Amino acid sequence: DGSIYNKSTFVTDCGVPSAFDEALKCEHCTMCCNANEDCYPQDETQISKLGLNYGTFAAVLLAGFVAFCCMVSFFLYLYRKRNNSEHSVRESIEEADNYALSKIGKNSVYSYFVKDNFAGFLLAFATLGIQIVILIFFIIASEPKLQ
Repeated sequence: DGSIYNKSTFVTDCGVPSAFDEALKCEHCTMCCNANEDCYPQDETQISKLGLNYGTFAAVLLAGFVAFCCMVSFFLYLYRKRNNSEHSVRESIEEADNYALSKIGKNSVYSYFVKDNFAGFLLAFATLGIQIVILIFFIIASEPKLQ
């Protein structure tokens, strides 16, 4: 394959940590190396080629996941409604709760999510919210160009 040999590369010490007081800036370098002798290409990431930043991409990915979960829940609801018309929904929920409690134990922390306990659901959503906020901090602080 001749395409590898037709490409010219320019490598410089423009990475972080740098051997200099201030890191060199090189806009047209194809490869940057740092003081630890780690080198990385200066190519655009796949996300930036789509015209997105990492925060937007994470939001789109999360929204897609939530939409997918909602669709699955809706189709499962329709399936259950169609196939369990002779059982009441309340009986089905109680059977599922009793089965889940028998498997995880009545003294388990997870039993809060099986019962109709507002505090348990509040705790679950608070934990989910904190994890999403932490994820956002990591995404914002990420360095896609490794500099």
